[in-house]
Amino acid sequence: MYLLAIFIAITCLLAMPIHSQRLCRKPIVIIDPGHGGTDYGAVSGNGIKEKDIVLNIALKMQQLNTLVFENSFEIYLTRSRDTLISLGDRSKLAQVLKPDVFISFHCNQADNAFAKGMEVYVFEEESIYKRSSTFIAYQIQSTAKEKLSFKTRGIKQANFQVLRETQSVCPAILVELGFLSATDEADYLEQSDKQDALALVVLKSLIKYFEL
Repeated sequence: MYLLAIFIAITCLLAMPIHSQRLCRKPIVIIDPGHGGTDYGAVSGNGIKEKDIVLNIALKMQQLNTLVFENSFEIYLTRSRDTLISLGDRSKLAQVLKPDVFISFHCNQADNAFAKGMEVYVFEEESIYKRSSTFIAYQIQSTAKEKLSFKTRGIKQANFQVLRETQSVCPAILVELGFLSATDEADYLEQSDKQDALALVVLKSLIKYFEL
């Protein structure tokens, strides 16, 4: 029986692509809704708050994971309500749980009211997970463009704290969902059905990454 278990485990590993070889189990995903509490993040001209949009999308990902994807993922949130969590504590959750992916959600803002589109960031320095992070970033942008006709602004690199402190633990990305300084994009991001669509885009991108 013991030898059979080892054989099954090895077969499972060999059948998986490189980025999935540790996963003879349900992938663990940490979703980090940025800001919260007294930290509103970006705010649109008519009062739409970044902290609310990103939390809603994170919660919808949990719901849709259960309702649509039959709990394909084990999803944890760095915050599940309107509270302010330090950047260090967000990173510590990843260091404790050692997830298979860490995704931080944000909304953008610019002085230029015509700036629009989704941006996805990976950590700027080379790391063991940079290639995987870049693949996930690309998958989310391409799926958003294909399924939602979303404008995308490319994959970018940065030294954001949540990326810096998780990049050695797992693939980690930061998604700027859109610009709250652009009226039409802010209105889009506030709508519940559009938030559902964005949550689905991210989940489908993770399905593709893990080839579930």
